Amino acid sequence: MNPSTCSFRARGKLLLSGEYFVLDGALSLAVPTKQGQSLHVEEQEDFAHLSWESLDAEGETWFKGLFDIEDFALVSTTDAATAERLQQILRAVRAQNEGFLPHGAIVRTELEFPREWGLGTSSTLLYNLAQWAEVDAYRLLFDTFGGSGYDLACAGAESAIFYRLEEKERPKILPFPFQPAFLDKLYFVYLEKKQNSREGIARYREKVKSAPELVKRISTLTEEIARADSLAVFEEKLKMHEEITAETLELPRAKDLYFPDFAGEIKSLGAWGGDFVLATSALSAKETAAYFAEKGMGICLGYGDLIL
Repeated sequence: MNPSTCSFRARGKLLLSGEYFVLDGALSLAVPTKQGQSLHVEEQEDFAHLSWESLDAEGETWFKGLFDIEDFALVSTTDAATAERLQQILRAVRAQNEGFLPHGAIVRTELEFPREWGLGTSSTLLYNLAQWAEVDAYRLLFDTFGGSGYDLACAGAESAIFYRLEEKERPKILPFPFQPAFLDKLYFVYLEKKQNSREGIARYREKVKSAPELVKRISTLTEEIARADSLAVFEEKLKMHEEITAETLELPRAKDLYFPDFAGEIKSLGAWGGDFVLATSALSAKETAAYFAEKGMGICLGYGDLIL
């Protein structure tokens, strides 16, 4: 019998407002990226293993693993830590769907963005696996990595979204056409300082035990950021968001740390201190990129270059 083949694709993500506070139910604004990750499956009925290969954005193999399909016991791998994490996810999938993968398969994943960019290597994997196995992606997330789930919502989104995590870890997702007139004044700058999201969440939990007032303030700011009718208003609201987050985490703002002389506004995205920041600039794209290049940040992408 010919092997059965199928493919799935998920988009990457960025959270424009609500980082950390989204965990406590704050309204957040998230955007899907043009780049994502695909998963290709070739089922093999006479094969008793799951062969897994992961390719990076350059087409180079960064992980290989061979698992027994009975209980996903590891047979061999190029990276033990990654293999153990994948094993945990596969077992969580099997817990939801006992009939998942009754026979062997050859799986290949292909990233479309650099792994270090923090655009959702894990979330796109979970989303694609959930589609393949026909299981609940959010339950899979909460059983493995944890987090708010906004990244899963972005994985299948076709536009920006309002995202709120409600009772019992169930999200409320509302598509939102975020297309302000000043979109060409927004840039994403890669700080080249990779941060661990779980460590960032742990710091937030250490600082915040109960956050009803903070959640309310951030939710209001999210609405104001999303609906700002001018660059000046947008920048004002971004700065307020940054100041609240800086005060809460007891950490300096990225602008104060790296870009104190920048004329526009800077907002951290995701785990503070690394990955991308959102920058607003009235300068030309060439002048904006030159400024950040002088600071040692050579990756400065226009909003439309990265976001769907």
